[in-house]
Amino acid sequence: MGLDVFHSQRELERVLQRQWKQAERQLEAASEADAKVAKYKRRGHDARGVAGAAGRAWRKAERLFDAAVQVEEAVKQVETSLGWFDADGHLLSRGEAQQQLDKASEKLSGTQWSKVRRLLKDERTLSHLDRLRQQLAEVVAEPQLRMSLTRLWVLRKRLEYAKDEEIGRLSALLTMEQVLCSRLCPQWQEASMQVEEILRQAVRASSAVEGVNSVVRMHQGRHRHVSQGMLDLKRLYWNCRVFREGKRKRRSPYDLLGLPLPISDWWQLLQMDPEELEQQLLTQ
Repeated sequence: MGLDVFHSQRELERVLQRQWKQAERQLEAASEADAKVAKYKRRGHDARGVAGAAGRAWRKAERLFDAAVQVEEAVKQVETSLGWFDADGHLLSRGEAQQQLDKASEKLSGTQWSKVRRLLKDERTLSHLDRLRQQLAEVVAEPQLRMSLTRLWVLRKRLEYAKDEEIGRLSALLTMEQVLCSRLCPQWQEASMQVEEILRQAVRASSAVEGVNSVVRMHQGRHRHVSQGMLDLKRLYWNCRVFREGKRKRRSPYDLLGLPLPISDWWQLLQMDPEELEQQLLTQ
């Protein structure tokens, strides 16, 4: 079991946004205090009292702004630690990732960060790293070759999105890694394909499930006020619908289930005589 990284990152962003808004409100208050000082001076009034309040407001705004900047840096460090690889392209271990999370958590002080700190210390947060390492070890037993093939895949991905000034350096690193792989194993290309397949399909906890749930929940909400007859009608429509692309192109769910219908149009099926439709299905 693992905790969904999606929820941890969402909580990080929520609290960070709230802290930035607090700093912005204080900056606005300090600006208003400055405007009040200028107003007093224009009218020839004693502005020492409001000037002192404005100075205190600006000092508080500076403290809040500096705190928000430091917290944002810690949040970026947390997001990196919740990923797969370090800056050099090596797969993170649980120990390395947890050490980075603990270091970043020290900067997240205050009760508003208590939930985030609790999530980051939960053992299930880094289960995706354990799962990926186990899958890689099953296809490539030799540790050095496994590490080199993993870094090779990372360098290839980074090269795809690299800027012009980074292409030369990444290309050189990629060539060096390929030479190392060839020396470690003459059949490294086959192992590389297996490693690439695992890394390409790797997911951090249940983010994919959350994507499905976000769609399913909307349907569930609508179905609370839908009759059973309407649900049956919707089921007929979707099961008769022919896919336009992909592996199931030009086929419907009924076709894939082995139920060849005389016609795929759901509306025309409803107009047919049930007994006649049953006879056609039996003769096919």
